[in-house]
Parts: sequence; C-alpha cells; structure tokens
Amino acid sequence: MKKKPKEAFVPVSRHDTVRREIADVLEGRTLSARDISGAVRISEKDVYEHLSHIQKTINKRDYKLIITPAECKKCGFVFRKRERLKKPGKCPICRGEAIEGPLFSIQ
Repeated sequence: MKKKPKEAFVPVSRHDTVRREIADVLEGRTLSARDISGAVRISEKDVYEHLSHIQKTINKRDYKLIITPAECKKCGFVFRKRERLKKPGKCPICRGEAIEGPLFSIQ
C-alpha cells in the first residue's frame, strides 16, 4: 500500500491581526474560549494568551472585557475571585473536575 505524500501546511489568510479578530468576534456576544478558537481558527491555549493582552489594551479605551466566572457542574461552586482567565482544574469544594469554563464578551 502506497503512502500519500503529506500536503504542505497552508496558513490561514488573515486581513486583521488575531487579537483584532477575537475582539470583533466578542463584541456583543458571550463566548467560551473553545467557541472563540473555532471562530478565529487558533488553539484554545492561544486564545487565553491573546485574551490577557486584549484585556490590558481594551481597558485603555471605552470598552471592557466582561468575564463570566467558571462554575463547577457537580456542586455549583462559582469561581468569582479567580484572576486567571483559564478554566480551573478542580473544584476546591467537591474536588470535581467537571467544570464549565469562563465566558467572555466585550461591551
């Protein structure tokens, strides 16, 4: 059986920067990091990195990054005081790992 030669990687053509695209996607909508990564076509890990930079620069303007905190699906604990944007690994109350990630929007 012959193996097919691998096709060359073709990067996604972009007209704006990745951060500008993320900001455009978030304006007026509330999305998770997974939804943002699908819309902008970057990894979920990169989304969190870009969101932290967007949060710093957007506060200088009249906009604000609204973060709906993560919530444990098992016991309902809400991670209100969490500074990090990433989804927590475990719940401090029940030690459950089923956690609904934070949601982001720009207003």
